[in-house]
Amino acid sequence: MPFVDLHCHGALGHGFDDADLDGVRAAVDHHRAHGTQALLLSLVSARVDRVARRLSELAEMLPLLPGVAGVHLEGPFLAPGRRGAHDPAALTVPSSEAAELLIEAGDGIVRSVTIAPELPGAGEAIERFVAAGVVVAVGHTEADYDAAAAAFDRGARLLTHAFNAMPGLGHRAPGPVGAALARDHVVLEVIADGVHVHPVVMRTLFDAAPDRVALVTDAMSATGLGDGFYRLGGLDVEVRDAQPVIAGTDTLAGSTLTMDRAVAAAVSAGVPEAVARAAASTVPAGVLS
Repeated sequence: MPFVDLHCHGALGHGFDDADLDGVRAAVDHHRAHGTQALLLSLVSARVDRVARRLSELAEMLPLLPGVAGVHLEGPFLAPGRRGAHDPAALTVPSSEAAELLIEAGDGIVRSVTIAPELPGAGEAIERFVAAGVVVAVGHTEADYDAAAAAFDRGARLLTHAFNAMPGLGHRAPGPVGAALARDHVVLEVIADGVHVHPVVMRTLFDAAPDRVALVTDAMSATGLGDGFYRLGGLDVEVRDAQPVIAGTDTLAGSTLTMDRAVAAAVSAGVPEAVARAAASTVPAGVLS
């Protein structure tokens, strides 16, 4: 089955935030060579007007890029305390006006957006994106169970890289992961590199929602290259032993995964191969349908 990647930032030294057409094509082709038939171009946080300009640029490129299903906005509507590898200066609170600007700038290419639902204005922004047919994902969030559940009940239906950049699954505080597991319409992303989520936890997630887990790469520009220094948005990233971190820290900055390796990692963790392959194909395809 050909793979579908809902969350991918680039490859071969090219990031989707600023690469030209040739660079975007090279990165997409790298992932296609590893079995990914369709992917979303994920953009990291930037000022809303800068994101809008990039969407306008990408709207012109997409007809020339077979295999690109649209754009995923990973921010800038994220919680500062859970920003991960996003530039804190780029973060802002959501609003229906900002949502409208990005929807119009994308002219149909915005397929998903990650929002921290506890931020002021998040509810209205979620409703505006949902009304426009954009898949809203809960992520990079401090939300507790109730706040995440409210977002899912307002139409959000995806959890951005489950367990990462959010409160954990506690036995008295189930948090966003618990809220997602409790709602059958929600799909949970997982980065299957053996680092972002422990194999035991990944297997447990599949046991809890076997047909609602989507493998994603969260691959950044260093994918397909060696260790060294790279850029992700406005931040310096160091890749050590194939694992990207914000330079000078241990904060993870995406991955260097391809989907074939993600499937292999899931199988290695004990997920049945048919289930792992569905998580890389039919489940994410269903999110975009």
